[in-house]
Amino acid sequence: MQLNTSEEKQSLREVNAGQIDYLKDLVDEIIKSTNASHNRDLIRRLITQSVRLGEDDLDRLDLKILTSALRELRDAFDIFAPFKVRRKLTIFGSARTKAAESSYQLAKDLASAMATEGWMTVTGGGPGIMEAGMLGAGSENSFGIGIRLPFEDEGAPSAKAYRVEMKYFFTRKLMLVKESDAFVSLPGGFGTLDETFELLTLMQTGKAQLAPLVLLEPPSSRYFELLSDFIREAIEEGGYISSQDMNLISFSKDINAAKAIITQFYSNFQSMRFVGDQLVIRVKNKPPESLIDMLNENFQDICKDQPDFRPIETTYEELRDQDCLHCHRLAFTFNKSSYGRLRKAIDLINEISSSLA
Repeated sequence: MQLNTSEEKQSLREVNAGQIDYLKDLVDEIIKSTNASHNRDLIRRLITQSVRLGEDDLDRLDLKILTSALRELRDAFDIFAPFKVRRKLTIFGSARTKAAESSYQLAKDLASAMATEGWMTVTGGGPGIMEAGMLGAGSENSFGIGIRLPFEDEGAPSAKAYRVEMKYFFTRKLMLVKESDAFVSLPGGFGTLDETFELLTLMQTGKAQLAPLVLLEPPSSRYFELLSDFIREAIEEGGYISSQDMNLISFSKDINAAKAIITQFYSNFQSMRFVGDQLVIRVKNKPPESLIDMLNENFQDICKDQPDFRPIETTYEELRDQDCLHCHRLAFTFNKSSYGRLRKAIDLINEISSSLA
């Protein structure tokens, strides 16, 4: 229908505005009729986007993908929700690794060692390395985020864990990364490499929190030695990554060393978040002036302009979100690109804390 007059156009705008107001009121009534008491603005947005998807006239397959993904994520969020306060380690590795292999025992022993430190273990829920991680951590300390595949065993029936099964790799990988505070990869196939390099990409670009990533293999294995050579000789020397990006990776052939890398990372550092253009680093111990001076002197290159590391009080945004209120804080204007160097700054923060203990 073609509108020929400004009056007709104005009339249509008024009709559309009336429909929008009606839908807003209807959505508000739906929310009020539920038990949702927090984050109502985001719930309203979810409902609104769902209605708009219907208006977009998507085909049925597109809508099935969206609804399945949302349902899978909701199930996973529910499983993890009671354990928010506990640190978690995600273990990547091959589903084809046999129980008699050294890699299997490494994964099992590491998960057991981390459980003694109060950590939980997250795996892909299948056999092989995933089964080893769940068995090592124990049923009360492990999660299995399974994927339905037609050509491999669906799970590890001998390993009990908090479980959720997923149809899509992208929702599964989101949960394997989102819920964890450290990551260990053992030798594996395309899937293991995919998970490892996607995690590296997320940390390199700031799309995931910085966290320890340990590439762990048995003493007799050269799997990660060869991979390291390829990364340095083909990727780094080719100019496809910065040399500082290698700070995001640690290599180990010993579970005690791997465990030390993970626990040392959180010896003082707790977490970080952006507040406006400032990166706020939360730490357990009050930052001494000597640490602030060292950061400003040695890490000028990761600041957007002049070095401006400084201690700060809890920000309004963190107070509003009840976010790590027990921590001390230091902040600076990060250039949002040098995440490998930022990892070294966190190492210094932990090192200084250890020397003062």
